[in-house]
Amino acid sequence: MKNKPYLVGISGGSASGKTSFLKALKEQFSEKQLCIVSQDNYYKLAYEHKKDENGHINFDLPDCVDLDAFAEDLSKLHHGESIQRHEYRFQHENQQGPLLTFEPAPIIVCEGLFIFYYERIFNQFDLKIFINAEEELALQRRIKRDVAERNISEDFVLYQWKNHVLPSYRQFLLPFMAQADLIINNNTHFNNSLKVISDYLNNFSKLSI
Repeated sequence: MKNKPYLVGISGGSASGKTSFLKALKEQFSEKQLCIVSQDNYYKLAYEHKKDENGHINFDLPDCVDLDAFAEDLSKLHHGESIQRHEYRFQHENQQGPLLTFEPAPIIVCEGLFIFYYERIFNQFDLKIFINAEEELALQRRIKRDVAERNISEDFVLYQWKNHVLPSYRQFLLPFMAQADLIINNNTHFNNSLKVISDYLNNFSKLSI
């Protein structure tokens, strides 16, 4: 690439709307303009995770993610190299999904819970965006998603929220919100923020590969 890609980090709590925002952002650009890399594909296999006092895996801890591999792959993309990673499959945590290939692009967007917490990743970003939502609203979104898409009972969703999600959010995410360049409050919609960010990133999408 003639110029190094522009790296954008997008973080925020569970069910704050990161996936919806990324999907909408992706629709504004072609694959040659923008590459999205998700922390989800760097989760370790389930047998490597720690269990809580009730024998349940806590997926909301930085140790559950291979953040070093994530940092190294992000650096490779930043320097114009393609990377490959197996897709992580929720509810099949001990099975690797298909192999995905990510090609460098003028804009590289990196998303995940712990990307601001881990300095090797955080320090690579040119722009840091934090998506925020009220806790009760985020909980209702998570219940709706996990019950419908991941076949998790509402009782267990509430258990994870109280014992895993909120403690992790308050320890590993919330303290870094103040270090973000932009905060998107996604309680009703993110349309205005999406337009502002899309227009801004469009300048970098014109870089030649």
